[in-house]
Amino acid sequence: MKKIKNKKQLSYAISLSVLSLASASSLAQKTIEEVTVTATRTESLLSETPIAMTALTPDSMRDSGITDATKLNDVVPNVRLTESNGDYRVAIRGVSSTDTTEKGDPSVAFMQNGIYIARSQDIVGSFFDLERVEVLRGPQGTLYGRNTTAGVINVLSARPKNEFEASVDMELGNYGTENFTGMVNVPLNDNLAMRAAVNREKRDTVLEGPGAKNLDAFRDNLTGRLSLGGDYDKFEFVVVGEASQAEGSVFNILPISNFFPDGYATTPTIDPRYHAAGSTDDLLNVPFEITAPDSRDEDRWSLMTEATYHFDNFSLTYLGSVRDADREFNRNYMVLGSIPNPATFVGSFEQSSHELRIAFGQDKPLHGQAGLYYFKEEIDLELNLGNPIASMFFGENAVGYAFPQGPVEAESKAAFTELTYNITNDLHVTGGIRYTEDEKSREGATVLDVQDPDTGVVTRTVLNENLAADDWTKTTWKLGVDYFLGDLGMIYASVATGYKAGGFNDGCVEGSGIGCTQPAELLYYGPEELTSIEAGFKFSLLEDTLNLNASVFTYDYTEKQIEATIVNPPARVTRNAGEAGIEGIEIDGIWLPYENGKLEFSATWLDAVYDDFVPDEANYPDLNFKGKYLDHAPENTFRLSYTHTFPLSIGGYLDANVSSLYSSEYYIVDLPNVSQFKQPSYTKTNVTLTYHSEDDSWYVQAYGKNLEDEITLGSATSGFFGAANVEDPRTYGVRAGMKF
Repeated sequence: MKKIKNKKQLSYAISLSVLSLASASSLAQKTIEEVTVTATRTESLLSETPIAMTALTPDSMRDSGITDATKLNDVVPNVRLTESNGDYRVAIRGVSSTDTTEKGDPSVAFMQNGIYIARSQDIVGSFFDLERVEVLRGPQGTLYGRNTTAGVINVLSARPKNEFEASVDMELGNYGTENFTGMVNVPLNDNLAMRAAVNREKRDTVLEGPGAKNLDAFRDNLTGRLSLGGDYDKFEFVVVGEASQAEGSVFNILPISNFFPDGYATTPTIDPRYHAAGSTDDLLNVPFEITAPDSRDEDRWSLMTEATYHFDNFSLTYLGSVRDADREFNRNYMVLGSIPNPATFVGSFEQSSHELRIAFGQDKPLHGQAGLYYFKEEIDLELNLGNPIASMFFGENAVGYAFPQGPVEAESKAAFTELTYNITNDLHVTGGIRYTEDEKSREGATVLDVQDPDTGVVTRTVLNENLAADDWTKTTWKLGVDYFLGDLGMIYASVATGYKAGGFNDGCVEGSGIGCTQPAELLYYGPEELTSIEAGFKFSLLEDTLNLNASVFTYDYTEKQIEATIVNPPARVTRNAGEAGIEGIEIDGIWLPYENGKLEFSATWLDAVYDDFVPDEANYPDLNFKGKYLDHAPENTFRLSYTHTFPLSIGGYLDANVSSLYSSEYYIVDLPNVSQFKQPSYTKTNVTLTYHSEDDSWYVQAYGKNLEDEITLGSATSGFFGAANVEDPRTYGVRAGMKF
């Protein structure tokens, strides 16, 4: 009954808001600017795209303080993105993945210029010189393919333009924040232009105490981008090259006892009680020194091209890329909550992708697109956990416990089509289908390094080989309908499916190599699948001064992949976790109540729970997580943002903005303890005050984020590697920029 009550309350609040907005409509003086998006792989207006999505422009990101991917949590409904030890984890509508290793895949596809980025570590870095960011909620298995069970985040860099322009943007803030972006765009002739942009980002750790004093800057990144683009009558293209270097510390974990001190690791099956107390410094305190190196050194580069030729009756597009990354990490894991364990990581990551797509019938009743896709990834790496872990499990002479892996390979091939038929000018039906073949393989080992106490010679012994290879095929599909109601807007409904490829754990099938003891059913895990039913509307009301969007959805989520850390010996394993059911409501909008005011709002209700999941069948066969919430899936969130513009007699104008986000409690599964951590409900408020020059050629902004100084959990686990990761505390600073 509680959930029904919440839905009624949400519906009542929305109805009341719409009525109150309507009563004040006569004060409105301007209309809302339209945004063009490419969510359907062709250009369309956001208000006419039948997908639940958010599109962020450079101005809206600047005014909301969205400087990197983690800040999307502040403004995009039902999105949660967290960082831990250099790895990123994304959840949309309660669908997420925690396996960020070389063998894992995300449930949310992160893309740059439509190119799928396989490794979460490549998400790190500033959002700079962008056209926009598009966040698509719900499975996108037809046009975007594998690993889009939850949705898509597509970051689109600004393209070269046929006019000269240049800009400089700077930011200084607490925690040693420094952010600088410079851009210049130069036309080479009437058809060809070049654009160059560079970004430097630096920030210290937010951690406190002895564990923070020896850490390098948490982020120290330098990125450059060079783009060349042209438009020659029927042919258009863009080539984008990007290179970056990321340095700094990767340590950003805290003792779990800072938040759950009441016997959290001693009572399996009992959800620990959140009991954080004290100041922000107390919560962020790392009570032991980190004397070993803790650093990242990453060099990345990428090259992508998109080229389209417009024939008389169709257009042919090629989209291709190559990406390469070399990483060296010195990491300090936390053992038993208080013992730092230095570890080293070195890896080489390569990926390439190619897509050939044909679009046809854009002015015909039947129109659509079809394409072929190919993706290849190859990884070589070694993670060495070192000591004290090695000596704890293998004796005092053990100096290394390592996982040399490689080659680790993934290959994906797909063919897809999506067609739309206009039954009338206002009524459209869409059908799409995609066939995917996935292959994964790995050669590697789990090894032990032992040092002879007399000679100092280190001998490496293979404990077991890590040998695995498997393949999967899947057909994903979508059926949709949308109807335009004149000036009011559109309504839409769809049934769609999503799919994430299966994988394997460490080890090998019994009898296939050194130390191979596992049965195939424990070594391998299968794909996860999701079927979504969704309906919504996008309305323009009050003489185009109110945009109101809403969607209602229900998911059938099967074979969810879930990861856990085992202790003896330390390893991470993934398996399929039964079934989950998700349903929800999302509402968002923008209202211009009068000439100089703008109100943005969103509200969500989410019921994301396990339908059937027994996390520890061996020890607790009767303990079922049925009815427990999925990770990072708060039942309710509400966001309000108000901006008032003050014209100034001296010239220019002042924008004053205040925004506040409320989230109800959410949970994080803790499989080692067969329980869940709970993050209590919270509110975070941001403010900005921005002066714009009269001709909008420069601005100065002061900002404050999370004024309440709420410390919220990003991740948490108990047991041998028990630790917590938190999101940013209160931050503040100034930004300034100039256009030329």
